[in-house]
Amino acid sequence: MAVAIRLSRGGNKKRPYYRIVVSDTRSPRDGKYLEQIGTYNPLLAKDDAARVKLDEDRARYWLGVGAQVTDRVARFLDAAGIRERPARNNPKKGEPGDNAKERAEERAAKAAAAEEAANAPKEEPVVEEEAVTEEVAAEEVAEETVAEEVTSVSSEESAEGGEEVVEQAVEEAAAEETSAAEAPAEEAPAEEAAAAEEAAAEEVTAEETSEEKAEG
Repeated sequence: MAVAIRLSRGGNKKRPYYRIVVSDTRSPRDGKYLEQIGTYNPLLAKDDAARVKLDEDRARYWLGVGAQVTDRVARFLDAAGIRERPARNNPKKGEPGDNAKERAEERAAKAAAAEEAANAPKEEPVVEEEAVTEEVAAEEVAEETVAEEVTSVSSEESAEGGEEVVEQAVEEAAAEETSAAEAPAEEAPAEEAAAAEEAAAEEVTAEETSEEKAEG
């Protein structure tokens, strides 16, 4: 029969209490045991003497008859100076499992996304400035369009006004020509009347002269 020195759990939920027992390796952990050689109370402080209680003589006896010890009991025996515990090398002891690695990768991805989101607002003012520049450019284009429309309207009005001025000038010129043509026509009869009066006066003068000569 293989014999082992191991821990047998007792106590309540979340308040464990262990017995250091010698039992058959085929027995359940908390089942029958051959002998109890000590106790272990993990709720006590590490520097408390009552944390681990061990019967050193019975422990040496069972070790002498070939009893095997678990790792935790080997630590107790090493601390008590009964049996030296060989050094163990477990390079993967601190290595996280697959699930832990996946969670770490997710956290890293979330952290990277948070950093990108924190850096994103710094670029927003540039976008706003570009939007303001585009709005100003659109307003300038609209003002230029309005100015062109006003210029075209004013040019059309000026063209219409010019046509009206030309028409007025043509009408005035025609009126002046008409008045100039009527003026000589009125002056000609006046000149003829004056010439006729002068001729009549000369005839009267000649008749008087001839009469005077006849009387003399």
